[in-house]
Amino acid sequence: MRRLFAVAATVAIMLLAFAPAAFAADPVTWTGRGAIVSVDGSVDVPAGQTVDALLVVNGTATVEGNVSSIVVVRGTATLSGATTRHLVVVNSTVNLGPGTTVTGDIATIRGDIVRDPTAVVEGRTTALDGSLAAFAVAMIPLIIVISIGFFVAMVVAGLMLAAFGARQTRTAEALITHRPGHVLLAGLVGTIALPVLCGIVTITIIGAPFGLAMLLVGLPLLAFVGWLVAAIWIGDWLLGKSRGMPEPEHPYGAAVLGVVILAIAGLLPFVSALATLFGVGAVLLAAWSSIRPQSPAPTPDAPTGWSAPVPSAG
Repeated sequence: MRRLFAVAATVAIMLLAFAPAAFAADPVTWTGRGAIVSVDGSVDVPAGQTVDALLVVNGTATVEGNVSSIVVVRGTATLSGATTRHLVVVNSTVNLGPGTTVTGDIATIRGDIVRDPTAVVEGRTTALDGSLAAFAVAMIPLIIVISIGFFVAMVVAGLMLAAFGARQTRTAEALITHRPGHVLLAGLVGTIALPVLCGIVTITIIGAPFGLAMLLVGLPLLAFVGWLVAAIWIGDWLLGKSRGMPEPEHPYGAAVLGVVILAIAGLLPFVSALATLFGVGAVLLAAWSSIRPQSPAPTPDAPTGWSAPVPSAG
C-alpha cells in the first residue's frame, strides 16, 4: 500500500509538471533521461528498449520493451511481451498481452485492466476509487476543525483591532461611509500598483529583501486588515440600524458581528473580494491622510448617528 501511494504521488507530480502540455492543441511527445511523455499522441517502446518512466495522457501506447513505471491517464496502452514494475491506470484501459510481466503493483482509478491468461502480475491490483473516497470522508472532520480554527482566529483578530486600533478603524470606517467612490478607487489602485511596485523592488539587489517581505507578508497582512475593517464597518452599520447609533468607544460588538456576517456572506462569489477592496482602500486613504495632514480625511466627530462612529481613545 505504501508503494501504491508513492506511485500515486509520483503521478500527481508528473501531471503538475506536464500540465501545460496536456492543454496543447497538437500532440506532444517528449523523451529525455530515460523518460517518455506523450500527450494527445501515440508512442511505441519497442522490444529491447529500456525506459525508466512512461507517461501517456489522452493518447495511446504500445509497449514491448522494459519500462520501470507506466502511468496512463485517459488513454489506452497495450503491453505485449513487456516488463514493468509499477502500473498506474487513471480513467484508461490497459491491455496486458501475452508474455507481459508486472513485477510490482497495479493501481487503478476508474481504470480497466484486460489481462491475457499468460500475463503475470506478481504484485497486487488495487482500485483506489474507494480509498480516495474513504480518505475524502476522513478529511471532513479535519477540514471542519481547521475552518472553525480560522473563524475563531478571524474573530480574535477583529477584537484585537477593535482594542488597539479603534481610532484608526473609526477613521477608515468614516472614509467608507462618506467617500465610498474614493475608497473603492484607492483599493483598486493599491491592489494593482503595490504588487507591481514590490515586484520591481524585488529584482534589485538592495531592495530584494524588502520587496520579498512585502510580497509574502506585508501585502497579505494589508489585505487581511482591510477585510477586518470592512467587517467592522458592516457590524457598526448593522448595530447602528438597530440601535440608532454606533457602538461607543471600542467596537467589540461590531467586530464580532461583522466578522460573522462577512464570513458567511463571503461564501458567495466576489463578496469577500469586494469587501477587501473597500477595506484596503480605506486603510490606504487613512494612512495617506495621516501623512498629509493638510488634507485630512473625514473624521467621525462631526456628524451624528450610526454612519459616523464615535471616536475613541483606542
